[in-house]
Amino acid sequence: MSPNERSLIASIASHESWARTEDRAARTAPARQALEQRFLNEAGGDPVRAEHLRKAYYQRLALKSAAARRRAKSAIESARAAEAELTSLGGTA
Repeated sequence: MSPNERSLIASIASHESWARTEDRAARTAPARQALEQRFLNEAGGDPVRAEHLRKAYYQRLALKSAAARRRAKSAIESARAAEAELTSLGGTA
């Protein structure tokens, strides 16, 4: 079985599992609590510092997301430019 097929099978299983989940918030609560506990532990038990760590974490994710979107946009623009150049040279695109 190819990696793509394995990925597709896993995706199908995930969708079916979530379709059978009536209370999604309850299902994800332990993970959310663990993440909040991680910030609290890193802050030495100080809830104010933990909140700042949490905000920094999510802002870091937003920054990475923006960079990824920029890279994707640049790649698409480069591909379109290359395709236009090939077309202008008489190639088939």
